[in-house]
Amino acid sequence: MEISKKVELRMPAGTLAGLKEAVENGADAVYVGFRTPTNARNFPGLNFSREELKKGVEFAHRRGKKIYVTVNTYPQMGELDGCYKSVQDAYSIGADAIIVSDLSVLEFVRNNFPDFPIHLSVLASACNAQAIEFYKREFGIKSVTLPRVMHLDEIRELRALTSVELEIFAYGVLCINCEGRCYLSPYLTGVSNNTYGMCSSSDFVVFNWKDSRLEVRLNGHLLNVLEPEEVFSYPTPCKSRYYNLLLNPVSADRQGVGYPMQFPMPLNILPILPDVIRSGVDALKIEGRQRSRAYVRTTGRIFRRAIDAYYAHPDSFTLREAWLKRLSSLFGSEEIVIGCYVEK
Repeated sequence: MEISKKVELRMPAGTLAGLKEAVENGADAVYVGFRTPTNARNFPGLNFSREELKKGVEFAHRRGKKIYVTVNTYPQMGELDGCYKSVQDAYSIGADAIIVSDLSVLEFVRNNFPDFPIHLSVLASACNAQAIEFYKREFGIKSVTLPRVMHLDEIRELRALTSVELEIFAYGVLCINCEGRCYLSPYLTGVSNNTYGMCSSSDFVVFNWKDSRLEVRLNGHLLNVLEPEEVFSYPTPCKSRYYNLLLNPVSADRQGVGYPMQFPMPLNILPILPDVIRSGVDALKIEGRQRSRAYVRTTGRIFRRAIDAYYAHPDSFTLREAWLKRLSSLFGSEEIVIGCYVEK
């Protein structure tokens, strides 16, 4: 079969050490953010100073890799200068592209740095060709990250309607929100995650031991009750436990027992990798700038091997079970979700 341009593997990095892991373990490009509220993963202890980014860009460029910088939150009145400075710093340091969502920041990049490639963040929630073509016409975007709620038929249709590069998430958390429309955290805390770069600010998280179990609350709302030694992730609403009321309705007095459902589940497109590549996407994105170096190293190595194996033998690509098991272990679950890309 005819092979088009090879898809680009875009890896996350929340630290300089993570950036080096990504570069050395299969990434074609690494996306990062400054240690400011201008990026949507503004967690404590993560992200880059200007000097760290400079070192990271030099490290990546010596090895023929690219660095993309995220400035993808939605600044409020009086906060635009911070975003503008992040754009200026990324450009002067030599980043290969800027990832943006807010219209004012997009306009600033287009007017002041017309040679700086713009990638439209998933937080812009561009789901159709008309929206994508608008951003291309007005701001000259080169690439767009599609929300994880889309399926392959829609991606194929988009591919036929736009020349903008299409990037999809290939592995990581399956968010229960439609990206760009994240209302659950702000509802519980009153602080916008799309504005200040955190799904749930640590200022609102409280841990209390009760009867040998750990209660996790967000602004007073109970998210989890954890047994001793139980592993759990950063406390956000989408990582809480819920009850499936459709399967087992809780009684009116709230004493009934439901089926607990813990989110998120890992998204993993490896089982449908050939279909995804043939749909016409240009880039596969691994989620997780807040995750460990081991996560970056493992996902990078496996996806690099899988992508290279497909292009070496596209008509006889074989998925290795060892790849799936290793990836599943990163989330402590054998379950994976691919349905968001294959079902209407």
